[in-house]
Amino acid sequence: MAKLDRAGVKIHYEVHGSGPTLLLSHGYSSTCRMWDGQIAALKDRYQVVVWDMRGHGDSDYPADPDLYSAALTVGDMAALLDVVGARTAIVAGLSLGGYMSLAFHAAHPDRVRALMLFDTGPGFKNDEARAKWNATAHKRAADLEARGLAALNSSDEVKLTRHRDAKGLAGAARGMLAQQDDRVIRSLETVTVPTLVLVGANDTGFLAATDYMAAKIKGAIKAVVPDAGHAANLHQPALFNQAVEAFLTKLPAA
Repeated sequence: MAKLDRAGVKIHYEVHGSGPTLLLSHGYSSTCRMWDGQIAALKDRYQVVVWDMRGHGDSDYPADPDLYSAALTVGDMAALLDVVGARTAIVAGLSLGGYMSLAFHAAHPDRVRALMLFDTGPGFKNDEARAKWNATAHKRAADLEARGLAALNSSDEVKLTRHRDAKGLAGAARGMLAQQDDRVIRSLETVTVPTLVLVGANDTGFLAATDYMAAKIKGAIKAVVPDAGHAANLHQPALFNQAVEAFLTKLPAA
């Protein structure tokens, strides 16, 4: 298994296929295994890079809470592109992975050829709303520390996962799921690359957020996958892949 060494923190990643690079980032408490259906569908035409965020799956679970942050995650993503030889990539993710994809664009717009944002949101301008979100993230961390992996929910993207223990997920909840500011949501109007915003029709927690992103990102394409919840790629894989491939085939040549 390939590992990327990030100042002593080993990051698990996989490279499938060849062609233009597509970096797929998973949701909180999931792993790269949630993308197996997309790897199979796309690897004949794209270099599909998947990975486990720090604190997840086969990556390291650092004990130091300072080793979990959005900035470090964005740095991990840049280092992954470097190691696979990609100056630019189509950057995509679901839920936390989608938020980190936006954060990556905010930090490295020159490295993003296109964005695909699945069942995700851009964070909060309102401090009170952000504080409420963060309180939930910290509660999840405390629950994971108290009950271990039994505290994980049974959503489809989580059921596919294999974590060694819950300590990394608790660190990731406090440092990566919790948000420090409104930088990402305020970056939406700076996005000029082709962007797909996709959401499952039943993902009620993210319908408004995806509407907002589609309205704020100039030229964004919005897709709604029927009869799908938060893990739209798992609930309706054929329809999800169809929407993704329709978007990808229209991209300008790299």
